[in-house]
Amino acid sequence: MGNGDLPLQGKAALITAGGTGIGLASARHLVRDGASVTICARRQEKLVEGTHELEAAAAGDAQVQWITCDVTDESEVEAAVAKALEVTGKLDIAIASAGSGWPGPIIATPLEAWNMVLATNLTGTFLTFKHAAQAMIKTGGGSLVAISSLAGVKTHRGLGVYGVSKGAIDWLVKNLADELGRVNVRVNSVRPGLVETDLVEGTMQVDGLVDDYLNQMPVSRVGNVDDIAQLVRFLAGPESSWITGECISADGGHHLRGGPDYEPVTRAFFGDGAIDDIYHP
Repeated sequence: MGNGDLPLQGKAALITAGGTGIGLASARHLVRDGASVTICARRQEKLVEGTHELEAAAAGDAQVQWITCDVTDESEVEAAVAKALEVTGKLDIAIASAGSGWPGPIIATPLEAWNMVLATNLTGTFLTFKHAAQAMIKTGGGSLVAISSLAGVKTHRGLGVYGVSKGAIDWLVKNLADELGRVNVRVNSVRPGLVETDLVEGTMQVDGLVDDYLNQMPVSRVGNVDDIAQLVRFLAGPESSWITGECISADGGHHLRGGPDYEPVTRAFFGDGAIDDIYHP
């Protein structure tokens, strides 16, 4: 494959939660098109494994590097952006895919769980985009892509805190897009539905949950990471140069219908008695 076939040749990208799941898949699609990527996450062993996989897939002059990073720590996010800048001296793409959740009714959510989910999902995206955008502005612009969720637009009974954080991410995306268009920084999000990743592996084993999802999907199948990563790649690249402020669903059409009920998951985690006591004290 010649360099003329690599639309992202010379581009540099930073991807949070880049050692696994959607983040790693997105990185793989970027390096195949010639982009150099810096992946970051908290677990070093996953980053090392992911780097080996990406190096095997890289095309053209694409380089791959990693740095550990807790996206809730601003100094570590700044360090990750600085690391990404080392490759080409600029940052063209930043993908915020770090995420966490907590199952349970909102009124029974411990404050520490609320703070953890909001810090990882919302504040982590904010910090990633804040420092990535500052770098992009200095060198002519770029593309920011957040991983949001179906839970940001459809209620997920029993997974409400996660949904609150994802809905807020979408509004962050829209406001940033409005502010940053003048400096050629585009901002968009992808809203995955049910996708097979490590994050949902346990919950998918709970009786009835997957069927609940599938019954609400016009295209009735569980998604895979490439379903999401290909859309991320499009939003990151030149093909979407006139698209900003969009929050695009990739969920088999699930957003057209009703949200799933996570109560079977919360009952599996906490027991029937604990859940019943919340609503019938």
